Parts: sequence; structure tokens; C-alpha cells
Amino acid sequence: MDSNAMRDEVRDFLASRRSRITPEQAGLPVYGGNRRVKGLRREELAMLAGVSVDYYTRLERGHLGGASDSVLDAIARALQLDEAETQHLFDLARAAGSAPARARRRSSQPRVRASVQAMLDAMTGAPAVVRNDRLDILASNPLGRALYSELYRDPVRPANHARFAFLDARARDFWVDWERAANDTVGVLRAAAGRNPYDKALTALVGELSTRSEDFRTRWATHHVHLHLGGAKLINHPVVGRLELMYDTLELPADPGLTMLVYTAEPASPSADALTLLASWAASDSSEPAPAADRP
Repeated sequence: MDSNAMRDEVRDFLASRRSRITPEQAGLPVYGGNRRVKGLRREELAMLAGVSVDYYTRLERGHLGGASDSVLDAIARALQLDEAETQHLFDLARAAGSAPARARRRSSQPRVRASVQAMLDAMTGAPAVVRNDRLDILASNPLGRALYSELYRDPVRPANHARFAFLDARARDFWVDWERAANDTVGVLRAAAGRNPYDKALTALVGELSTRSEDFRTRWATHHVHLHLGGAKLINHPVVGRLELMYDTLELPADPGLTMLVYTAEPASPSADALTLLASWAASDSSEPAPAADRP
């Protein structure tokens, strides 16, 4: 992403958030009924944030670099941003103030360390995978690979959640709520793009999905961002049927950009029984082991 594209990203994000807030929602009086602007005007947002109109206009035009944390906090409050959106705003400001060359050095592909793979393999009762910001699955334990067996049917490596969600027709059966899964997937990628807009592999993935999927392209244009920290996952698995799982995302501090996702089921539930069945299927599956590309 070049500097012009970076400014466009900032402009579109701020403008989209400003347009969704009505004066009534912001607690402002409304005079007359013929507003030509959808949502708040720039001068109204600037007043709510406690900055000058000229300064806010400059920020919305993409010049976030140098904005203080207090100003960003004020704008986040005025725009009524949630946690993910606020983090995205700060990430955009940080990226806007970084030199592209320095940002590129941070985007080098991390590798899964042997100790992390050993930790995965030690988890025998819960599916677990390690992925990067682009939603590539870089490593897994056998149960994690079995859980996402549908993703591995695509010969492209590494297996990728976003590519599966938008380019594989089976995804709509695999995810019980495909719409939510699709929105969350795009939100995770959008947040990643804000953290590191100079990640060439991420830019290439977004370009591929935008070209090949209208569903992705429409969602990408909304600038929705999502923090994938934990929650429920509903899956229609082709081997064991419906799975209602809980998941938690664990940061790997020694491996920036990598996270471990661990999935568990309610004890003594049908999903717990299904996981036991899935483990048996994974142990008896005669397919070839994961290629080296999946376990760098």
C-alpha cells in the first residue's frame, strides 16, 4: 500500500464511521429537516472531539501521522467506535507515521517454532491451530487439522480461512452462520491491514479475493474491523456433524503476528462426544500427513 492508498484508507474509514452517526445519536440539536449530509458533518464531529474543523478535516483526508493519543481517543469517542474500531484507528495512525521501508521489515513471514509445534501436539483433547494475520493456518495438532479438514481439501498452501470462506462453495455448509463468519473474516483482515498496510502478501490476498468474490468485495468496502479474541464457533463438520465449540485466541509474544486458537466443547455435551469421534477419525484417517509447507 503506497502513501496515497494509505490516505484513502484513513479517509474512507473515518468518513464511513462519521456517516453512520446521526445528530440525535450524538446528542446534538437538529435544526430543519433538509440535511444533505448523511450522518454528522465534519464541523459537528470536530466540535464533539474538541478539535478545530480544519484540523479534523486534515485528519480525515488521511493525515493521521503525528496525531496524539488524546486526540485519537477524542475522535474515537465522538465517532462512538467500539474496541476493534478504536484499535484500528490507532493502528492507522501508527502506520501513517511509519516509513514504508521500516514497516516492510516488520512484515517478514514468521515461522512456527519447534516448541510451539510441540505444545500443539501435546493438546490431544482439543483442536488447536496457529495462524498469522492473513488467516493462513501455519501449524496444527491432528485434531485441529481434522476440524478444518475441509480447508485442507484446497491444494493451495498454506490453508487459508478467508480463501475458503469466499472461494469455496462448501464454506456455506461448513459454517452454520456463514454470514457472520464472512463478516468476521473480512473484519480480521481489515484490522490486519491497518496494523501493517505494507504487508505485500496480505495486499495480494485482498486483491485476489476482491477480484474473485463479490461477497468479499462488498464487505471490504464497509471498513468493518473485528477482533477475533474468543467466543462461540458453530460448524457443520462433514464427518461428525454439528459442533458447538468455544474458542480462545492466545497471543504468542515471542512470535509477533502469530496466534494460537484452541477450541473446546462443553463437558458431557453432544459436541464433546463429537470431538471424541473426530479424534478417532483423525487417528484412523489414512490420508497423507500434513506437508512441510503447513508446518514451517
